[in-house]
Amino acid sequence: MPLVPQRADVPVTIDESKCIDGCTLCVDMCPLDSLAIHADSGKAYMHVDECWYCGPCAARCPTGAVTVNMPYLLR
Repeated sequence: MPLVPQRADVPVTIDESKCIDGCTLCVDMCPLDSLAIHADSGKAYMHVDECWYCGPCAARCPTGAVTVNMPYLLR
């Protein structure tokens, strides 16, 4: 069974193929500091499973790499 490249059960997912190396726009916008830049890849990832589903991280991403996975009850 192949490994999944990213977790799907976290509130925010980052498409690494679209994420710009070293860009910190989504990280800077998160009020909870839930996002970080991976030291090896230079890509953003969610390092804390906390999210207010506020959306500025996704709105600020210039390439559309950030997706906020809103629970059905919040939509």
